[in-house]
Amino acid sequence: METVPKIKKLGFIGSFAIYIPAALLMFFLTKYLIPYLSRLTSQETILFWFIVGGLGVFLPLIITGVLLLKGEGYRLTKHTWINRLRFRKITKRDVLWSIAGLISAGLLSGLIMLGLEFLVGEFDHSPAFMSFEPLTKGRYWLLLVWFPYWILNIFGEEFLWRGVMLPRQEVAFGKYTWIIHGFGWGLFHVAFGWQLLLTLIPLMFIQSYLVQRTKNSWVGVIMHGGLNGPTFIAISFGLI
Repeated sequence: METVPKIKKLGFIGSFAIYIPAALLMFFLTKYLIPYLSRLTSQETILFWFIVGGLGVFLPLIITGVLLLKGEGYRLTKHTWINRLRFRKITKRDVLWSIAGLISAGLLSGLIMLGLEFLVGEFDHSPAFMSFEPLTKGRYWLLLVWFPYWILNIFGEEFLWRGVMLPRQEVAFGKYTWIIHGFGWGLFHVAFGWQLLLTLIPLMFIQSYLVQRTKNSWVGVIMHGGLNGPTFIAISFGLI
């Protein structure tokens, strides 16, 4: 019978030894490499965000997660996927929590946006490397580049942050884990700029709390993917 390793504690030092390098990687790739490639090729920056973000940021998150699991003594099996990473069968309760979380995060983010516009005036909430005009004839092919990026984005973050790290952080921080986790996840997004980062705060902490509460990593996938995917499609077709 296979021996199941005990989940090891992941405290402040261990957590931020992962969050900080990931944030720095995101920062340098988005600040220097993506603008350079855009200038070099005269292609819009969003294209290189899909390519560089997918292969240079989110794929490394998956690799990091796999290495951490192996370091714990886990093999990539169905048992690990369900019990260690907590990608368990989704229940009606999980779906309801996910929907409630998305609505709550969306409403609170909208209020933050309105508050910021009231204080500093209208501004572009998106960082320069993510800004783009609605798709027009001859640019719909960007959707084909976006889709694999979106998969890597959602799977990369949910696999490492919620699947690998969150259960280990719970051993260290108990019921307060979602606060530490949400802060670390926010740190990872510092390259997005303070405006977008502020509007993402509700999602960072609500999603962290709900995944911890439900003990189901699919809740994070539903919330994260449910926000990123439809939002991009809506912007692409000029709906928002």
